[in-house]
Amino acid sequence: MRAATDEARWGRRYHPGRGATARLVCFPHAGGAASFFHPLSARLAPGTEVVAVQYPGRQDRISEQAPTDLATIADLAYAALKKLLSQLPTALFGHSMGALVAFEVARRMEADGLSPLRLFASGRAAPSIPWTGRRGRDDAEIVAELRELAGTDAALLADDELLQLILPAVRSDYAAVEGYRCSPGASVRCPVTALGGDDDPRALLTEVRAWQRHTEGGFDLKVFPGGHFYLVDQVSALIAELRSRLPGEEHGASVRIDGTAS
Repeated sequence: MRAATDEARWGRRYHPGRGATARLVCFPHAGGAASFFHPLSARLAPGTEVVAVQYPGRQDRISEQAPTDLATIADLAYAALKKLLSQLPTALFGHSMGALVAFEVARRMEADGLSPLRLFASGRAAPSIPWTGRRGRDDAEIVAELRELAGTDAALLADDELLQLILPAVRSDYAAVEGYRCSPGASVRCPVTALGGDDDPRALLTEVRAWQRHTEGGFDLKVFPGGHFYLVDQVSALIAELRSRLPGEEHGASVRIDGTAS
């Protein structure tokens, strides 16, 4: 019973697909929530079932303490979702912080004898590139950065009561990213597709290309117009890229992806 409960808490299956031939597990950015991937789930169903990961400390898990260690996030997510990850051919997609979490989950899968179809690493420098941003930012600086990156609803940032609800998770996620250290020589055996915006100040394309160092499988880089949240405006192009890599896809209507934090 506990395992089933953990699976439901960690994984959102907005469009369960009994006839799906593949599964895409999606890991949000820092401060982000599973709902960010609801439109992606709608577009990829029914051929590919999307499982959107819900970290602790946000939305319906807001009463839970968000971990401040990225390896802990990966450990907990993998333990909760292991059954789902083993049921269908599965690829992993992570944006920003989520790319690092997805990488660590892929490593745990492979250590357990599971073989991810592919890792999609979006909007993030390669794991071996150390964090170079400012540490210990106060709330005002964090909010300013969220506004600059344009991945959070402006109305939410303008509402102080709502802002105070999301800031603890954002702070915890930032601490997890800032403290992350890639194990020397860490890599996955599955192919890696790195994705990035051509005007992303948080993930320069030279840094995104360095994901090539972390796979023993094939590697390619896909560049989209836009900044850190290129995938909001380039959703149709992103969907086309995913469809070209995943089996069992059906065409769907164009929709927009909206995020909740950077």
